[in-house]
Formats: sequence, structure tokens, C-alpha cells
Amino acid sequence: MTSKKHYIPNLDIVYPEKPDGHMFPFKKDIEITFDENYPFLDKSFKFRLKRFVTYLLIFTANRIVSFLRFGFKVEGRKNLRKNRKILKNGAMTISNHVQRWDFQFTQVATRYHTSFFPVWKEQCKGPDRGWIRYAGGIPIPDGIQAMKFFNKAFDEIREKKIWIHAYPESSRFDYYPYIRPFKKGVFTMAWHYNIPVLPVAITWRKPFPLTLDNIPRLFTGKKLLPGITTRVGEPLLFDESLPRKEAVQKMRKECHKAIVRLAGITNNPYPAESD
Repeated sequence: MTSKKHYIPNLDIVYPEKPDGHMFPFKKDIEITFDENYPFLDKSFKFRLKRFVTYLLIFTANRIVSFLRFGFKVEGRKNLRKNRKILKNGAMTISNHVQRWDFQFTQVATRYHTSFFPVWKEQCKGPDRGWIRYAGGIPIPDGIQAMKFFNKAFDEIREKKIWIHAYPESSRFDYYPYIRPFKKGVFTMAWHYNIPVLPVAITWRKPFPLTLDNIPRLFTGKKLLPGITTRVGEPLLFDESLPRKEAVQKMRKECHKAIVRLAGITNNPYPAESD
């Protein structure tokens, strides 16, 4: 892997004070009730067909468009090859949440498998709800009864050895240069399914003017957007000698440290946990 450099974008973006705050005002297009009647794991032919098309686009057209728009590139795929045995039954990928397309970046970086991921339920009411659902988003509901069906969906997913993706920072901060604290819930899920956790870092490079997103900015005076590099780390395993709580805490700290390192950050302002 090439040497890591921590590039900090200079875009004058104002971020929320809380590291898990929401950067954008939420727009709701439709009202949906996420209860025991909601298809958390939609098995209809129509849904499965649209999901197939979505992933076909992710691994073909979107991969090319990501390069043209953002100068997207991947580092660290050797960690997938040398850990095939560890990853053969699936894993949980985690990444920092810093770009609207970062789920696609992670899927392309970790090669050709599909994933499901827990998502803030309000996102499944907004304009991106179709893309989120077909890509694998499963809304996190309120209430114990609905959570049973949410958990059942992921039980079925893991029975089929399908991968899971999660954003432990919980909210999206576009082009944020540091790694925020991680929520423990995603690691509790990984512990429950006894799967390895694969850290992935979305990092930035010096802007290249001749990308599709930057060419218009040359004529409007806006600051250029940075290039994007996705770095894949080594899979991490839970310490089976520890009780659940301690094993989850240890994994959270190790994953946070791994993504900070992959991003090339030497002085990250946040600890692994804040709860």
C-alpha cells in the first residue's frame, strides 16, 4: 500500500456541534409505519429484481462514474485476498460516513458481494428511500415488538452468509477529515453473529480539477472537491476469552484505531466511544 497522507479538505463546511448530529435538514416524502407488518426483509420478486439491478449498477456503471466524478480509487485489497478463509462466511464492513456515495465505495472496494445495513428509519421516508432499500438498508424501528422483526431480518441475512455493513459514527458528515466516536450497537450486532469486522476508511486526496464534479467549479469559483481513496484494512476478530460487554468494547476501540490509522490520521480529536 502506498504511504498514507492525511489530507484535510478546505471546503468551509460548518458541521454540527455534536459528532452524531445531522448535517442536513431531513426531507420526508412519505409516511411509513415500521411495525410488525412492514417488510424489513422484502422477499418479493419485484424487490429482488430491483436489488439485482442496483448491484449490477454498483459494480459496473457506478464504479466508472465514481472514478470520473471523484477520482475514486481503492487501496488495500490484498487484505481481502490473504484473509479469504476468515471472510468466507461473511463479515461486517464498517466505515466512516462522509459522502453520499460511500456505501458504494465500500462495496466496490471489498469486491463482488451484496450487503444489508441498518439505517435510520427516517431515511426510508425521504427521496433516497428507493436506493437505500434496494442497496440493502433495513430501517431501525422504535418499540420492542417491531425490533423483533428487524432482528429476525438480520438473522435470515446471516443464515445465508450475506455481508452486513454499518456506519458506527451513525450520521453523515460530508468530507469530514477525522474519525468520530463509534456507537457500540453495530459491534454488539457483529458479536451476536460472531463475524469478523472489516474496517474501511474513506479518505481524501488533493483535488484534481478535471473530474466531473470539479469542472463546473472551475467556472463558478467554488472550492474544488478532494479526490477520494478507499482503504481496506485487515479483518478483526472478537476476543472469545472475554464476556460480551468487554469483547464489544475491545472491538469498538480496535476498529476505531484501525480506521484512524487507515486514514493516515496522527492526532484524531475523538476517542473511540462517547456513550
